[in-house]
Amino acid sequence: MGQLILLVAVAVLGFKLMTGRWPWAPTPNTRAQAVFRARQLLGIGAQASRAEIIEGHKRLVAMVHPDRGGSNAQVHEANAARDLLLDELPYLPEDPR
Repeated sequence: MGQLILLVAVAVLGFKLMTGRWPWAPTPNTRAQAVFRARQLLGIGAQASRAEIIEGHKRLVAMVHPDRGGSNAQVHEANAARDLLLDELPYLPEDPR
């Protein structure tokens, strides 16, 4: 019985070392994590409107543009964040998409 407990403990610790989480922890929702990261990147809140998302994107791109010492990768990341957050908004027929 003691060997079985030891074997289970080693297996659980091995899982934790390989995946970075405990086996009983829920799997993280990657889309929710991406939305959270995009909001942080653009500096906007969870209830941001379309105009606030676009304004946050413009502000970020102005800082990370290659002409101002940024890189193309940073601009692409800002664009991806904007697109992801705009996709999360509920569709309204009068929205010019």
